[in-house]
Amino acid sequence: MKKVVITGMGAVTAIGNTVNDYWNNLIDGKSGLRTFTRIPPDNHDTTVAAEVDDSFEAETSKYWKKRQLNSTTAIVRMGLASAGEAVEDSGITAENTDGNRMAVIYGVVDNSYYDYETVSPLNQTLRRMPNTLPALVSMKYGAKGPSFNLSTACASAAYAVTLGKQFIESGLCDVVIAGGISNTVTHNIITGFNQLLAMSANPDPDTASRPFTKNRDGFIMGEGGGTLILESEEHAKARNAKIYCELAGAVMLSEAYNLTAPKTNGEGMAVSMKAALENASMAPESIDYINAHGTSTNLNDLYETMAIKEVFGEKAYDIPVSSVKAAIGHTMGAGGALEAIACIKAIETGIVPPTVHYDEPDPELDLNYVPNKAQNHTVNAALSNSFGFGGHNSTLIFRKYEG
Repeated sequence: MKKVVITGMGAVTAIGNTVNDYWNNLIDGKSGLRTFTRIPPDNHDTTVAAEVDDSFEAETSKYWKKRQLNSTTAIVRMGLASAGEAVEDSGITAENTDGNRMAVIYGVVDNSYYDYETVSPLNQTLRRMPNTLPALVSMKYGAKGPSFNLSTACASAAYAVTLGKQFIESGLCDVVIAGGISNTVTHNIITGFNQLLAMSANPDPDTASRPFTKNRDGFIMGEGGGTLILESEEHAKARNAKIYCELAGAVMLSEAYNLTAPKTNGEGMAVSMKAALENASMAPESIDYINAHGTSTNLNDLYETMAIKEVFGEKAYDIPVSSVKAAIGHTMGAGGALEAIACIKAIETGIVPPTVHYDEPDPELDLNYVPNKAQNHTVNAALSNSFGFGGHNSTLIFRKYEG
């Protein structure tokens, strides 16, 4: 079976508009949470979000012409900026890659079209299209293979990466541009998640998102876009590409249980991690870092901890575990890609990012959650979880590339 490697990355987050800025601020313990400004906070239970400021537009403009951006929403432009960075980073071109064997897959929960009163009917139609992002990326880079978006809630980007791996392993593609984008902050989104009692009502940005802590009360919305370039090892080596790591394992599963609640005691989460290890032909003892889904909700954090213990046994207490959602918010459709980037950088640098805002421990949650400060730690293999509403689960495993 073809080995799948990562050769490019791109990111737009609340703590950085490039991969390097995102990573450096992440390991420095920075947080992008603040009282939101995109909409008035009045009449909302939640008033905090991890917004991306308008400086990201300069990154988008590096790669895309203004006329290409006229019919896009801000969140789609975040995805386009991440795609531009990732493709440039990878070095794929029309000369070294057959466009007929290149695919584009993005997780898109909602392209957050909200300004329909200010644009023409034509632009209303185009801005509402969930497939705008993969379509524009395929056009710019000549990707003539499959090009589409998928929507599996918070697991969307991880599903996209998993499908990309399968496309390459099957021989359908040599290269897959895969990633996701996150909902922007809108009245309807904030109101809806408040009605589901899923988001924190804490008005203090420094304590509103506290994964794995005793007083956690929900997640905080995050904006952003993330892109990975997946490539067959054979194709990457043929063009002398820089290889970050191997995508060793990737699975996508359904709990078939509940629209909003995870399966009791983390049973479905454990199944996802075990399946990813099996897909990678790796033993649990091989994992050196876990990037948790870590939403800061009572059930997710408890059940994910239980699932990690179920899968890793006594080894679970030795593995650094962290949630970057405390720093960049819950980036929904982009989460699987942005959190994958954190895993890849951990392998590359030997540093694992912290869970910021970690204060009072929860007696039921007793793993090494990397509290507040990054840790130096050799990472040969990292596991990343994405668990979405609807019971959509995905686990990705990245392994140091041994050429």
